[in-house]
Amino acid sequence: MGTLEGKVAIVTGGARGMGEGEARRLIEEGAKVIIADVLDTEGEALAAELGDRAHFVHLDVTDSASWAAAVESTHEVFGPVDILVNNAGILTQAPVDQTPEEDIRRIYDVNLVGPFLGIQAVVPDMRATGKGSIINIASAAGVVPMQFLSAYSSSKWGLRGLTKCAAMDLGRDGIRVNAINPGGVRTPMAAGADESMFAAFAIPRIGEPLEIGAAVAFLASDESAFITGADLTVDGGMVLGAMAPAE
Repeated sequence: MGTLEGKVAIVTGGARGMGEGEARRLIEEGAKVIIADVLDTEGEALAAELGDRAHFVHLDVTDSASWAAAVESTHEVFGPVDILVNNAGILTQAPVDQTPEEDIRRIYDVNLVGPFLGIQAVVPDMRATGKGSIINIASAAGVVPMQFLSAYSSSKWGLRGLTKCAAMDLGRDGIRVNAINPGGVRTPMAAGADESMFAAFAIPRIGEPLEIGAAVAFLASDESAFITGADLTVDGGMVLGAMAPAE
């Protein structure tokens, strides 16, 4: 049996990229997974591919009513929520003085308000069962500053702060809250990135979605039962800084 046998998970932004890798790994470990996304076609196709342990639900993470509907659908299909992976995120690049207000607010809504609403939506289930694992997908850009990413980076710094505060609020209810900080990962968000930029890091390559999925599966499982409020940085050493140029 897998480490997550009998558990029910919601993965936001689960239709592709890191979310897809996370959903696949959770299912491999025995969980039943709600793939939650605004990308209906991609999400439905992935759920069909993954079989009976997967189900797609349309979710706008910035809307509390959409969250309530997603949790209700989860109850109908699989039962109470044991695991929440707040994976959905967006990114734009611009200098701080040239970032449009619309972009700032949209990034904050998806990357920070969305996880906040998600936590609120699943806590009743987890509190009722006396257990639960919430995993927020932050970023290496939320650990070290990165040029032209003021809105994205600050949203991820905020998500790390939310993680730690929520862990303190919910720990006595048996609910653990942790963050994962991915570095560069081969996803649509990273499309077009020059992979040579990773050559100087300790592990000189781009990451793969299933590698983030492995970290999610660990934090979702009882093997991490004494871990809460933590940052697990999965970045090939990106935040360590560039090493000597690769030969």
